[in-house]
Amino acid sequence: MSKKVNKTVIGVFVIGAMMLLLAAVVVFGSGELFKKTNKFVLYFDGSVKGLAIGAPVMFRGVSIGAVKDISLIYDAKAGTITLPVIVEIEQDKIKGAPSFGEVDGARKLIALGLRGNLEVQSFLTGQLIISFDFYKDKPAKLRGIVNQYPELPTLPTSPDISEIMNEIPIKEIAKNLESATKGINKLVNSSEIPRSLYDLQGTLQETKEAMHSVSLLTEYLEQHPESLLKGKVGE
Repeated sequence: MSKKVNKTVIGVFVIGAMMLLLAAVVVFGSGELFKKTNKFVLYFDGSVKGLAIGAPVMFRGVSIGAVKDISLIYDAKAGTITLPVIVEIEQDKIKGAPSFGEVDGARKLIALGLRGNLEVQSFLTGQLIISFDFYKDKPAKLRGIVNQYPELPTLPTSPDISEIMNEIPIKEIAKNLESATKGINKLVNSSEIPRSLYDLQGTLQETKEAMHSVSLLTEYLEQHPESLLKGKVGE
């Protein structure tokens, strides 16, 4: 006589199968499985305040990836701090370019003048993005500190973006926006608006009736021109 199958084992098996199916739907639906990405490391002079994980990586205004990690490396001998920024770039977004996944491909792009640069995404929030472009006249400065990922050179951040952001009157802008919002809300919720709309509606109705009367009078005169000549318009 065969043994009875444990119901708990069956339940665990079914739940596990459902979780695998759900994971497959998510992965295949989002296309993450077929998305070819490559990671690179960049270094920027000065502060990277405003640059956050998930910030866009752009090339001439086109999104090609995102920032994946920002860390600190302290050199005790030199007494300096290095800020490696790890970015992930989607290879499919760059058609016909040398493969980013290979060191030789990255070197070819660097030789063409590929450089990374910090740019302000929003003056209101102070958020930064990384923007790539070709600058053949700018020397390629490589640090060679993190060897886990291929390194892409960057442009010197001058003047310091953090200083530019500090000069922007963000508080005043926010205050003005708040005042404008309050004014709009006050106008929209004002009790005078429904009354004004009612008066306007009445005026438009009266104007419509007057125009209708003029139209009838004009039509009558066209059909009885002798009334105008005899001064008998009212007859």
